[in-house]
Amino acid sequence: MSAPPPGTSTPSSSAFKTDATRRAALPTADLHKRYQTQAQEAALDDSDAYLDHVEEEWNRRVDAEVQTLGDGMAELVALAQVGEKDKFRVAQEGFEAECRAETMVRAATALQSLAHSLKLLLLLSDEPHRVALRSKEEQALAERLERVREEVAKEVEGGLRKEWGGREREGREEGGAEGGEKDSS
Repeated sequence: MSAPPPGTSTPSSSAFKTDATRRAALPTADLHKRYQTQAQEAALDDSDAYLDHVEEEWNRRVDAEVQTLGDGMAELVALAQVGEKDKFRVAQEGFEAECRAETMVRAATALQSLAHSLKLLLLLSDEPHRVALRSKEEQALAERLERVREEVAKEVEGGLRKEWGGREREGREEGGAEGGEKDSS
């Protein structure tokens, strides 16, 4: 059996075809950045503005969940009125109370999840701006250490000069007295 000429395909060499979907990585990592305005991007470039933005976002989420809990409690209290009620009204209030309780449970779970996320963020975060701050502090400490080392070296050198200067004078005085005795002999 001879090989087919180059550029032609045979039924056995065609690509395998299937109706199953293929998973592919979608460029979703930067979807939120695509829709930001240039002013928002410029504001997020500054680390202080970025941190303020992130803090406001977390505060907004916490406030929304706390508001949901507060509204749910108010609704439950309003539903718990005592009075003459027919069976339909009792069943309706029971259903409303269940719905409010489920909403409150979801809000409480979301708050717990937010608290957990904040704990992890605090424990594990090593953002680039933190690294930059740490390197600036490290550089400042290294410069300060170098200055202190120079000051100590100057002080030690000055102390040694005084000590050696005193010894040299004593040596000259002792040597001069011995020299004078030799001249008289």
